[in-house]
Amino acid sequence: MPVQTLPLRPVRGPRGLPWLGSLPAFGKDPLAFLTRLRDEFGDAVTWSLGPRRTLFLSHPQHIAEFLGSRDGAYDVLRIGWALRQLVGESILLTAGAEWRRKRGMVQPVVRPRQVRRFAPAMVDSTLGAVGRWRDGDRFDLRREMTLVTQRVVLRTLFGSDLGDRTDDLGAAVATAERAVATEIRGPALFLPGWVPLPYRRRHLDAVATIDSEMRRLIGARRAGADTGGGAGADGGPGRDGDLLTRLLAARDQEGRPLSAGEVRDEAVTLWVAGHETTSTALTWTWYLLSRSPEARARLEDELDRVLGGRPPTAEDYEQLVWTRQIVKESLRMYPPVWLIPAEAGEGVVLGGRAIPAGTAVWCSQWTAHRDPRWFRDPTVFRPERWDADAPDAIPEHAWFPFGGGSRGCIGARFAQMEAALLIAAVAQHFRLDVTPEEVPPRMGIVLQPAVPLIATVRARPRP
Repeated sequence: MPVQTLPLRPVRGPRGLPWLGSLPAFGKDPLAFLTRLRDEFGDAVTWSLGPRRTLFLSHPQHIAEFLGSRDGAYDVLRIGWALRQLVGESILLTAGAEWRRKRGMVQPVVRPRQVRRFAPAMVDSTLGAVGRWRDGDRFDLRREMTLVTQRVVLRTLFGSDLGDRTDDLGAAVATAERAVATEIRGPALFLPGWVPLPYRRRHLDAVATIDSEMRRLIGARRAGADTGGGAGADGGPGRDGDLLTRLLAARDQEGRPLSAGEVRDEAVTLWVAGHETTSTALTWTWYLLSRSPEARARLEDELDRVLGGRPPTAEDYEQLVWTRQIVKESLRMYPPVWLIPAEAGEGVVLGGRAIPAGTAVWCSQWTAHRDPRWFRDPTVFRPERWDADAPDAIPEHAWFPFGGGSRGCIGARFAQMEAALLIAAVAQHFRLDVTPEEVPPRMGIVLQPAVPLIATVRARPRP
């Protein structure tokens, strides 16, 4: 049977201010503003972000149609200067034939079989990072999760740790993330790159640090490309299997490789996507588990039953059902990527209605994931809502932390396996008791806690 299209009937949202539109209200609290659009105006709302006409979608059927549109129907919404400086012309910001060429070369790098090869590095990196924890230790949870995921992404992306340069590279990425967050919430979003704002100088310095390290790594890898591979000295996937080597070896249908600049852009995108998103997701997960003793106890029972005291492996992933449901529920409540924007091209039809070319079309994981129509008690952490026999049916595309359609996140499998294995490796040995107060999120490249979450380490009693 043909799929029934839900008619699109946009309503006009808040009028906003001249030129700025609703940018001030959006910038003050983006999540509250988008939730207001959904609750006060409906499933399809038109409004103005600065001078740009914008359509915001909230119904899963409209979101599914939007994300699943034919290739080329929508272009990347190229607003903002800071993100382009960071990721360049990677698949994140390209479109059309160039996007298809690059995606065809990058996607095989993170296919499921390849991801499984990275599982030992994921677990070894985690155990190495938490091996220095002691009962009673207290630390900034996100900073500690950042250190763990840094080790994972460095070993899977580059085949080994970067030594003393790790901290410099991590600090540069953090500075760049703050620049993107600054820009997305104010008028600077529409200002040309030559306007000399203070955050832009810091951002350019950070990007220069990233570029210097990327050039060094790419040059060294190319120089040693014929020296053979094998496992890395620290137990990583080896020079023949890390992501950088595979990017350098990739060829398009005409046999052309990625240029050095293209490899840089894709490597930085994989670094940011594989590091920032996962460290943030893990931070929120430990926060939620600390506030849900029942869910944490069920997690520990599953780890004892499935693993029996040994480290988790890729083969255990499918058996760690409750662990995967914890990840899924955490991604529902605090999706690291909280907004998907695009620009309608010529001839776009959505819900049976023509969308004017140039219209910015948005959907938000935050508002869809917390919509009470699709999720009972949407602000409550309930991993059991993802049980196979759960009574409440959840519509397709009511949960889409990795986007969807042809532009869905190519690293979704990597991220989900990494999160589950890291949680399992830590929770076998420790409980993390986190700041009990309600903590609001802060919007940037990813949805971070607005204040530091302080965790206390508790050595877990052995079964």
